Amino acid sequence: MSFWRILSSTIAAFFGVQTEQNRQKDFQSQSPLPFIIMGIILAIGLVISLILIVNQVLS
Repeated sequence: MSFWRILSSTIAAFFGVQTEQNRQKDFQSQSPLPFIIMGIILAIGLVISLILIVNQVLS
């Protein structure tokens, strides 16, 4: 699977808009590891961006 496919699929699942068809394709992949890693990266990115936004608003 390509990087962009994993990224778009993980973002869609992250926000709860993943289609059933795409979810089935994702579960047919060899390993869930790329999706897990991408999910962790997105979660960290979300937390960091929220911290930066709050700091910007408060200053």
